Amino acid sequence: MLNYARQTLKRVPSFQELLQGTMGSAKEEINVDVLVIGAGPTGLGAAKRLNQIDGPSWLIVDSNETPGGLASTDVTPEGFLYDVGGHVIFSHYKYFDDCIDEALPSDDDWYTHQRISYVRCKGLWVPYPFQNNIAMLTKDDQVKCIEGMIDAALEARVANTKPTNFDEWIIRNTGAGVADLFMRPYNYKVWAVPTTKMQCQWLGERVAAPDVKRVTTNVILNKTAGNWGPNATFKFPARDGTGGIWIAVAKTLPEKKTRFGDHGKVNKVDADKKQVKLNDGTVVNYQKLVNTMAVDALVETMGDKELVDLSKGLFYSTTHVIGVGIRGERPERIGDKCWLYFPEDNCPFYRATIFSNYSPYNQPQADVKLATQQLADGSKPKSTEPKEGPYWSIMLEVSESSMKPVDRKNLLKDSIQGLINTDMIKPGDEIVSTYHRAFDHGYPTPSLEREGVLTKLLPALQDKGIWSRGRFGSWRYEVGNQDHSFMLGVEAVDNIVNGAVELTLNYPDFVNGRKNTERRLVDGAQAFAKKA
Repeated sequence: MLNYARQTLKRVPSFQELLQGTMGSAKEEINVDVLVIGAGPTGLGAAKRLNQIDGPSWLIVDSNETPGGLASTDVTPEGFLYDVGGHVIFSHYKYFDDCIDEALPSDDDWYTHQRISYVRCKGLWVPYPFQNNIAMLTKDDQVKCIEGMIDAALEARVANTKPTNFDEWIIRNTGAGVADLFMRPYNYKVWAVPTTKMQCQWLGERVAAPDVKRVTTNVILNKTAGNWGPNATFKFPARDGTGGIWIAVAKTLPEKKTRFGDHGKVNKVDADKKQVKLNDGTVVNYQKLVNTMAVDALVETMGDKELVDLSKGLFYSTTHVIGVGIRGERPERIGDKCWLYFPEDNCPFYRATIFSNYSPYNQPQADVKLATQQLADGSKPKSTEPKEGPYWSIMLEVSESSMKPVDRKNLLKDSIQGLINTDMIKPGDEIVSTYHRAFDHGYPTPSLEREGVLTKLLPALQDKGIWSRGRFGSWRYEVGNQDHSFMLGVEAVDNIVNGAVELTLNYPDFVNGRKNTERRLVDGAQAFAKKA
């Protein structure tokens, strides 16, 4: 439990005041009950809960000028928006819904979409999930997939052991046909490690296990399966991309308790002294720390060799986000598609999002005049005179690791060629804008070693008064969506203040299995007991 009487909060200067010098020297000492590092969804969830609770003093810091973290949005000079990867809003939590609705309360703030998603396989568009829609494949591939599913179903009846890795899980659940056509190559492109090197406890609701009888019926009747999964319906902000959500959430917090940019950058964490040194020389003394930076980076700033060595057992992949802005009407073959999966090696990307379909404000309006930078085949346009649209856009994601290197220098060119190879764009299409940004920590890999590291690392940090949470703070991809991440911060604060159980961190299958309507204002253990 937190003792609020121990320390008091000095007035924290706003970022604007620091720039203007109205508060005097930035090199000061601040005392707070709870310090939050990072203003992505997890850090903002923690700050939101702290602001709601009457008692603890707090401060949130972030080295970026704007909040959002790995859920932020960039804008190209030409006016095309691109998120940090494919983000959509769907929720398992009423508390999360309420906070988002408070930040963006108007119906005009949102668009709601039905997911229209496909897998590109051998020149065909197979509805997602692939394993439920093999009726769209050639007859030879249908036979391979059904034979594999039957073998898997028969094996499941007699198996007395659990799969030891993701690859075994794939074979047992989908069979060899689906594994070789889609699951193995696609997941290698996503995770940048072979499926044999990944555990399978993280899967939960993320992968659909096929119903052999229904799949066979659909093949005979040439039918597709219906929509599946928690994001079959999703929301997207009308303006400012996903990052706009988190900017709006941050605006509901007291400005005096936030520090962004260079004044919020953490240089060192001294866990023994419970002290954080910021880049501008400010020293923040805390009682409890909610950390949302990558946990491997955290222990480096702490200088704790034992924890640094332990964190080296965690694996991650780098994500390259590539954007292509195109002049012209959206092609009929693209239609209302949302995101698309690419398991084959005729393109470097594993996923494409038709980002212009999410909101008409994700690209310049049709009357904006832009020059053609190049044609899709790399040739020069006949004219570079700026002219009007309309415009549409595609956002691509490419993974990279030591086990799956990429040619960074030519990645944009190779991706555009991949769009041509997969019939997403035509060689003569006019490209008016391009975007490429690499995010070093893109995906926290559910490696075979992960749990062995986390079961030691996270408790060791908590013993030092540090709750490390979030997509990379707690390194659990299965609770790494925006709603999960936000609630990891909320529940960390509830645990600090009143000892409540952190359901999202400790019971991912539970929180993913049903909608949580509790508002988390009661003791977490009581809430869990009610639902169990």
